[in-house]
Amino acid sequence: MFQLDSAAFTPGTAIAGGALIGLAAGALALGAGKIAGISGILGSTLNDLATRTRPDGWRVTFLAGIVAASFIWALFVPVPGASFGESWPVIAIAGLLVGFGTRMGSGCASGHGVCGLSRLSVRSAAAVAVFMSFGIATAVLGHRI
Repeated sequence: MFQLDSAAFTPGTAIAGGALIGLAAGALALGAGKIAGISGILGSTLNDLATRTRPDGWRVTFLAGIVAASFIWALFVPVPGASFGESWPVIAIAGLLVGFGTRMGSGCASGHGVCGLSRLSVRSAAAVAVFMSFGIATAVLGHRI
C-alpha cells in the first residue's frame, strides 16, 4: 500500500499544481488545437516508436516537460516521505493494468475529468461518474477490511 505523509500536505501546492495542469491543458488546446490527454499522448508516442514511425515533436516535448517538471519541482520543494508496501514487480504489474484500463476506457480519469469535462463531453462525464463511483466504493471497502 502506498503511504504518504499527510502532515506534509499543503493546499497551496495542490492548488498550484491543479492550476498548472489547467493552464497546460488550456494552452495546448488553444495554442495547438490538441487535447492534453496524457494516456493518448503517451499511447500514440509508444505506438509510433513500436511501428518505427517518427513521433510528433509536440508529443515528445509535452511528455518530456511532464518528467522534467517533476524533477525541477523536487529541486526547490521538499517531497514528502512516501513508501510503497509492495514489491517493484507488483507495482509494475499494477501500472500495466492501469495502462490497459486507460486504453480500454479511451483515456484516464484525470484526462476525462480535466479535458473531457471542460469540453462538455457526455462520454467523459459518464467515465468520470464511473471512475469516481468505483474509487469511492474501493476506498470505503478497503478502509473497512
